[in-house]
Amino acid sequence: MNNRKDFEPIGKNRRSCPGDGQAALSDIVSLSAVELSDAIKGGAVSCVDVMKSYLAQIDRFNPTFNAIVSLRNRDELISEAAQKDSELAGGVYHGWMHGFPHAVKDLAATEGIPTTMGSPLLAEEITAYDAIFVERLKRAGAIIIGKTNTPEFGLGSQTYNTVFGTTGNAYDPGFCAGGSSGGAAVALATRMLPVADGSDMMGSLRNPAAFNNIIGFRPSFGRVPFGPALEIFSQQLGYEGPMGRTVKDTAMLLSTMAGFDSRIPLSINEDPLQFAGSLQIDLKDKKIAWLADFNGYLPMEPGILEMCRSALKHFERLGCIIESVQIDYPMDKLWQAALVLRHWLIAGILGPLYGKVENRDKIKPEAIWEIEGALALSAADVYRASTVRSQWYGIVENLFSAYDYLALPAAQVFPFDAQNHWPREVAGKTMDTYHRWMEITMPGTLSGCPIACVPVGFNDRGLPMGMQIMGPATQDLKVLQIANAYEQASGWTKRVPPVVIRQ
Repeated sequence: MNNRKDFEPIGKNRRSCPGDGQAALSDIVSLSAVELSDAIKGGAVSCVDVMKSYLAQIDRFNPTFNAIVSLRNRDELISEAAQKDSELAGGVYHGWMHGFPHAVKDLAATEGIPTTMGSPLLAEEITAYDAIFVERLKRAGAIIIGKTNTPEFGLGSQTYNTVFGTTGNAYDPGFCAGGSSGGAAVALATRMLPVADGSDMMGSLRNPAAFNNIIGFRPSFGRVPFGPALEIFSQQLGYEGPMGRTVKDTAMLLSTMAGFDSRIPLSINEDPLQFAGSLQIDLKDKKIAWLADFNGYLPMEPGILEMCRSALKHFERLGCIIESVQIDYPMDKLWQAALVLRHWLIAGILGPLYGKVENRDKIKPEAIWEIEGALALSAADVYRASTVRSQWYGIVENLFSAYDYLALPAAQVFPFDAQNHWPREVAGKTMDTYHRWMEITMPGTLSGCPIACVPVGFNDRGLPMGMQIMGPATQDLKVLQIANAYEQASGWTKRVPPVVIRQ
């Protein structure tokens, strides 16, 4: 098993790959994941060339953006890539990710590689097993090169921690990358990875996608088995899912991550290869409910609603019917229920660490707040919160009886100064918790429905924004199909971070 000293320090004493030509490197990392897969399978590029190209890209950009952490030994990675070439030459093809360099979000277990969760308490933690989706990535041919940065315990939509530091936005590293899948999103946008995995309890696949002009997809509950874990029945807020530079890449990664696993009894038993097929769809007369800011309930930074409304015109040109919808429900009641459920789940997960008094000064204040919030709860409080969530699902289900999709912004603020842990105010309204500024993602989270985050453009500072497209429960393919059609119509995913263009 590897230990910490076997991992190359990020941004220190990095070696470049001798003999690598700039044009050739740029050509390889600029391919979409689907194109890269075809190129490897067809012999147009070798797995060794792919590995060297992506390692060179990491050398070039990671010291600036700090997206990839716990990078494995370079010689070992090239040796594993050579083995993948040898297998391919011998007729052994593992799957569409054969030879792909892949870094796993630093919340998911990876055998032999540190899983720190951004916490100094776990900085030396190396698991002896893989998360279920990591097992599947490996079976599909991926080579795990390291991890992607995340906030401590994944709490908050700003990717910083005391173990590895802060991840900078792909379009300006001085700004927030989003989170908690911020490292994954930035690594994707800067072409340090071909695809990326993430997880999402309160927008962690959606917010960083919006902040970095890529695609993030929060699947239906149970689509991607979440485990192995100590508790496999009650954890129904945070899901793992795919991110990509295109919808097709995102769908292909979902085809690998998804599928029933008997260890997780609530996982969905449907063929995941449905996501590897065609994403074509006829959107004529499909109806989209535009939820906006929930009739003024949510404060929004100026410009966001306008950008989203402009993006909706692409759907109209595709034949969709857009209608503004006001939901008659006390949204703060939903927020309070979400707080209770978060407190309960987070305290359950982190309680053993918090239980040791000597650990508490090493746990971020936001995590302490979540845990201590749970200590004041009763079982009846948790049950009542779950009934509120159930009521909300009924409202969403009723909306889907009249509309095919729901749409709303992906964030309430544009990327902000990366030195700020979280916005204290949005549009003149004080934020009373560290995550209140991301409240717009919570209605989707509590619905359990599939949600794609698609780009909607850039503000006058050149910083990206995105929009959530939600579909009915378990209709993940339907959501990916409309996201794909929108991507083709809007063209936003073709825009590349300026630093990558200048490479």
